This record gives sequence, structure tokens and C-alpha cells, in this order.
Amino acid sequence: MFDWDDLRIFLALARARRSSVAAQMLGIDVTTLSRRLARLQQRVNASLFETVGNERRLTERGEALFAHAESIESAALAAMGDVTGESSSLSGHVRLSVAEGFATWVLAPALPAFQRSHQDIRLDLVTASGFLNPSKREADIAVMLARPRSGRLIAAKLGNYRLRLYCAAHYLDSAPAPAGIEDLRDHPLIGYVPEFIYSPELDYLSEVGVGLAATMRSTSINVQYRLIASGAGIGVLPAFIGDRDPALVALLADEVAIRRSFWMVTHSDVRRLARIEAVANWLKESVAGMP
Repeated sequence: MFDWDDLRIFLALARARRSSVAAQMLGIDVTTLSRRLARLQQRVNASLFETVGNERRLTERGEALFAHAESIESAALAAMGDVTGESSSLSGHVRLSVAEGFATWVLAPALPAFQRSHQDIRLDLVTASGFLNPSKREADIAVMLARPRSGRLIAAKLGNYRLRLYCAAHYLDSAPAPAGIEDLRDHPLIGYVPEFIYSPELDYLSEVGVGLAATMRSTSINVQYRLIASGAGIGVLPAFIGDRDPALVALLADEVAIRRSFWMVTHSDVRRLARIEAVANWLKESVAGMP
């Protein structure tokens, strides 16, 4: 038999794909990780990883072991949750990965009330570019723009939202309002940096009109909002941002109707923990009043 703890090493590397990252997650050095992995491979008499570029990818035998290892991990987590009472405890740490605009304009104003009613839950809002992956245990909950296609995940639609073209009211003092999509080519447009669009759902301008490109670009939706609000040009914003600012004007409302969805994604192992359910319910309540 092999050391059951070696499966923890194996799972961390399978999810992180880099030895240095997996070792840091586990709190061990790379040498120890390599030695434990070699021991596991010797015990199962199989090569579990192959190196592709700078990453470690599972072999066919590794994929087979990964499925069993996740089942063992799930059983262990469930057992510990029941024994320690963690499954029903409204306390502990929850990491939530969410888009910057949603976090800033919807969740941040609602967070103090949640904290007052759940003082023993420590909630992290992570708004780094791209979403952390619950399948890799990077986050407990992720609010994504599309439903994930793989992984032992539970996904539920959190809600839909609209996006519109906006400009500052004072921008129209010196520029005529566009009468149609083609007129947008005569205006400075604001949008994302194409190379850093981490989800195709964020490519708004190409959906508004073929060939439209931003001349002022940022990876941050909050920076884009500030550019639009300052009168720098026209851009697409979620209605839960644009409609909150009375100084902004929605343009071409009959022609530009962009809709997107938020998906709440959790790993199947943690979905029934009381603290996860509390945050999930708070997310649903927060979205309910969103424009």
C-alpha cells in the first residue's frame, strides 16, 4: 500500500500543474514534493505525469488515479466536516472569485450587512483578472460569465444583466449623439485591451458592430467607467454601473441590447457547507435588485 498522504501531493500537482506552485500550496519544498511523487509512482508502478513545456500534465494512468483520488478526498472532507461540526457551522473562511465591476458596484455595498449578520464568516472578495477555479480549490465560490464545461462542479445561474452604450451628458455638448451604429466610428470608443480579455463574454464592442475598436483601453471596468464619466468618449457598461450614475446617458437603446449571465460555481465537495450556503444565499439576494 502507498501512503495516503501522497495522494494529497498528487492532487495538488495535478491541479496546479507546476511543482513550485503545488509545493507552495502545500507548504513544502519542491524537493520533498518530487520525492513523494516518485514514491507514489513507484508504488503504483506507473508514470502519472508528463512534462509539456513548463507544465506537468496527467498521463492516461494519472487521469485514472485522479478520479479515484478526488473521490477519496471528498469522502475525507465529508467525514471531517461531520465529525468536527464544520458542515453545519456558520463560521470559517470563504474565498469568493468575482468580476471587478460586480464586486465594486453590487457586492461591496451589500457586504457590511452580510458581515453584521455573519460575524464569524471571513469573506475574501478576489477580483484578479480571470476567475479563480473552484475545481482546482483556488476559490470556494466563483461567479463566472459562462457555465463551466468540466470538473466536479455545481453551477447555477445567478442572474442575467444588461449592458448598454453610455456617455457623459456633457460629452454631448461638443459632439452629436450617434444616430446609428455606423456613427460610432466617428466617436472615441472606450473598452478592454483585446490581449487581456480573459473571457469572450467581455468582447462587447465586436457585438455592437463589426470592426468597432476602442481607442482608449483598460483591463479595468472601473477605469473604463471613469473615462466615460469624464467625457472621454463612448463605451459599454453593465447597467448596474451605468444606470447608477445620473450624469451618464444611455445611447442607441433600441439598437444595442447586450445581455449576459452570472453563474455561481462551487466545488461539489463544499457546496453543502453552511458557510458556503450562507454566502450563496447572500449572492442571490444581492443580484435580485440589480438593474
